[in-house]
Amino acid sequence: MANPLLMLGYEPSFESLGEDYYDVVPAAEFPQHVLRFRNDALLPTLGLEPDAVTDEDFVQAFGKFDGRHPFLAMCYHGYQFGQYNPALGDGRGFLYGQVRGVEGVLYDLGTKGSGPTPYSRGGDGRLTLKGGVREVLAAEMLHRMGVRTSRCLSLVETGDSLWRGDEPSPTRASVMIRMQRSHIRFGTFERLHALQRPDLIRKLLDHVIAVYYPHLAGQPDADARFYAELVQRVAELVAQWMAAGFCHAVLNTDNMAITAESFDYGPYAFVDRYNPGFTAAYFDHFGRYAYANQPGICLWNLAMLQEPLKLVMDAADLDAGLASFEEHYWLAYRLRMMQRLGVADVSGDVADELLARTVQFLEAAPVGYHDFFAMLRQQFSPIWREDAGQILAEVVSPNAEVLFSSFRQWRETYHKALNALPMEQMEQVRQALVQQNPLLVIVRPEIETVWEAIATEDNWQPFYDLLKRIQAE
Repeated sequence: MANPLLMLGYEPSFESLGEDYYDVVPAAEFPQHVLRFRNDALLPTLGLEPDAVTDEDFVQAFGKFDGRHPFLAMCYHGYQFGQYNPALGDGRGFLYGQVRGVEGVLYDLGTKGSGPTPYSRGGDGRLTLKGGVREVLAAEMLHRMGVRTSRCLSLVETGDSLWRGDEPSPTRASVMIRMQRSHIRFGTFERLHALQRPDLIRKLLDHVIAVYYPHLAGQPDADARFYAELVQRVAELVAQWMAAGFCHAVLNTDNMAITAESFDYGPYAFVDRYNPGFTAAYFDHFGRYAYANQPGICLWNLAMLQEPLKLVMDAADLDAGLASFEEHYWLAYRLRMMQRLGVADVSGDVADELLARTVQFLEAAPVGYHDFFAMLRQQFSPIWREDAGQILAEVVSPNAEVLFSSFRQWRETYHKALNALPMEQMEQVRQALVQQNPLLVIVRPEIETVWEAIATEDNWQPFYDLLKRIQAE
């Protein structure tokens, strides 16, 4: 029978731009192909029933790479830790294909670990199995928390042995398929600026608007509205990260998608305690990409994107668009936090005060960031609206005077927020707390425990169990 993954209606959307934007590359051949993860939840989006797709179909399409071509290594540059780097591009992956989902949206299927390309710069083009496991977990956790994220469609172990300086080596290898709206990056435009090719920037910008911002196509001010909307989308995305307690760790401009999706998860981490200075990457020595720096870094990345766009757009339009970032961020962050607190319908001064009190308490609290929201979910009672003293009554001891003072101020403000809602809405508060606050958020110990079972015993059950918990809780 025909492989349904190969029979999808692939479209040459990015390919149609021409080879100024990519190189056609082969896929690597691997000594082994073991399917370790398949994301059946994504198959209906592609018009496929999970029962109609076998594990061997996944291996043939996304491990052996049989029957599908061409593969496109996308060209881009980028600012890495603030320094411009022209020696980039798809070095261990390629655009496998583009396919339209049942809702009419065009999706990229992109690889990671599929072998060397002209942009590998001496690298082997491979992905460690641990890196693949971590990216699967990151994407599913962020999706559960309502973050606009790429997701992994499959992960195949390939049998290669890799040497890496940040993992015990030799280590196992894998190839992953990532599904997202677009892999066009800020750095895709930045490369064309370095080449001084405004004609190619214009062509790419027209493509991006037509394909990913079609509601703007044909408008006389489409360029300005595109950039303003991108600014808003990026501001909302980073607000989602911050509310989720997520530190991406490597927010270089080549890791910023033109559709403002979160993708490419390397040394990321979900914070344990609320710590503005938390840095996820061991090599981020000066904390450039620390948790609290993420909004400012995304603003800076958008400012750097202006440089290529200025070759085809009015600078005043770009500045006007960028000026809206902070307001969009603040409104999105406040809304996300109110949602996590179960009181999204509260706004204005009460919401501002509650957000400030929440952050103040969490920074000093003896409870973990995610534990705090899980406790709200588990302990909430409509009685809280009537009696403030019942709100998380045993979280902080009154004997801890300074901390208890901060907690009391938060509790009084939360009580005020609950009373800004009618009594009959308390059930909606409870439901929102369940929806917005998973009981499990994967901080590093959980990930390391899963990987230890794989590395030492080839035991994948803890990984699958963790995925089920992420999706269920």
